[in-house]
Amino acid sequence: MIPTRQYQAFMFDMDGTILTSIASAERCWTRWAIAHGLDVATFLPTIHGVRSVETIRRLNLPGVDPVAEAAAITAAEMEDVADISPIAGAAAFLARLPSERWTIVTSAPRALAECRLRAAGLSVPTGMIAAEDVTTGKPAPDCFMLGAQRLGVAPADCLVFEDAAAGFTAATAAGSDVLAITATHGAASTVAAEYPSVVDYRGLGVDIAPDGLRLVTHI
Repeated sequence: MIPTRQYQAFMFDMDGTILTSIASAERCWTRWAIAHGLDVATFLPTIHGVRSVETIRRLNLPGVDPVAEAAAITAAEMEDVADISPIAGAAAFLARLPSERWTIVTSAPRALAECRLRAAGLSVPTGMIAAEDVTTGKPAPDCFMLGAQRLGVAPADCLVFEDAAAGFTAATAAGSDVLAITATHGAASTVAAEYPSVVDYRGLGVDIAPDGLRLVTHI
């Protein structure tokens, strides 16, 4: 049940949406959580889809500088990219899109985003929105509003591809439609279940017209 209306542009989250970096991220964050005495099983689900500095800041740990800790985690994540790969079908799907009609809106810092995209063999789009580009990250809508602005379209004329709760909330608050990609978190996610969804990009195509983009499915 994919969205069938015509859109002016597509916006994509990165981690878990067009590439899989969850194993890498969770390895780095697990080491950090253990070092700070956190319960790993409880903590790890909270890291996805939001900026690292905000993940750390909301813990309110005594004596911890969220900015410095986030920078250290980013550095560790940039060294751990061996098993990062594109979500199935993502590379071909993105390659089909006109460059001026899509971008990435990620909570990752720009350097980390570019590192992971290279590791997955994916290109860095024009106008990519990264963690540094907004004051308040997902679930606030600012990043998707800025992404639409850079594409020269209204957020309501964009379809957002997402995988995490914070991204769903941000995209909806910006006024965009959402397609959930469930390859990494699973279709059983109660949040993803509220939106149209596909597992990955296999069987997903796009009709490209001068005035817009429309998703199609094929066998």
